[in-house]
Amino acid sequence: MSDYQSATNQEQPAEAPKIEVRTTADGSPTLYVPALNEHYHSHHGAAQESRHVFIAAGLQPLLAAGLGQPDEGPVCILEIGLGTGLNALLTIEAAVEAQAIIDYDGYETNPLPLAIVAALAPQWDNNNFLKAAFEQLHTAPWGWDESFQFDEVRRMTKIQQPIQNADLPINRYNLIYFDAFAPEKQPELWTEDVFAKLYAAAAPGAVLVSYCAQGQFRRNLRAAGWLTEKLPGPPGKREMTRARKAS
Repeated sequence: MSDYQSATNQEQPAEAPKIEVRTTADGSPTLYVPALNEHYHSHHGAAQESRHVFIAAGLQPLLAAGLGQPDEGPVCILEIGLGTGLNALLTIEAAVEAQAIIDYDGYETNPLPLAIVAALAPQWDNNNFLKAAFEQLHTAPWGWDESFQFDEVRRMTKIQQPIQNADLPINRYNLIYFDAFAPEKQPELWTEDVFAKLYAAAAPGAVLVSYCAQGQFRRNLRAAGWLTEKLPGPPGKREMTRARKAS
């Protein structure tokens, strides 16, 4: 029995925010936080939103350009809002298909209770590799701020720290997934200062993608140096944002 299976009957700590597991329109699960009136993913389809915003608009163009191949080195990815790990796992899936090397840093301030992890696990039952990767991500003996390998060429580090306080490397990341809760829910994460920090951490030519299309968000990105563009959004959203750092 896995660690998360043995925890299914555990109650969340009294001080932990209540979290509900909900099924979205494409059949994939998401989480809902009543105190924030906020979902972790689109209720129109969690998996299809992640694939549209982060994989199709972010990762796949880089893989198509040859990044992640042995002669190019790894695609270095930074995620703000690791959450359920959905973006990370879909990234690993795409990287395996493309035989690409991935180096992934995921920032999260509120790790999921094991009972919630257990409730999310069945979505990966049809893919043994991703099922094992999900368990690695959430319940393996290595913890936060430690690196681990999904396999020989795909590495991850989970960091439990607000991105505002992080000491990020300079010119490192090829791709940034900005997947924080909406600006009105976590305004401290959507500031010009945060995007300037991410710009400094991004490699020349790097891409930042987000489900958000708010005007102030894009203005803050541009003020921090990013070049922004609007793209069609996933089902339920008219637009999304992609930004680039000049080469």
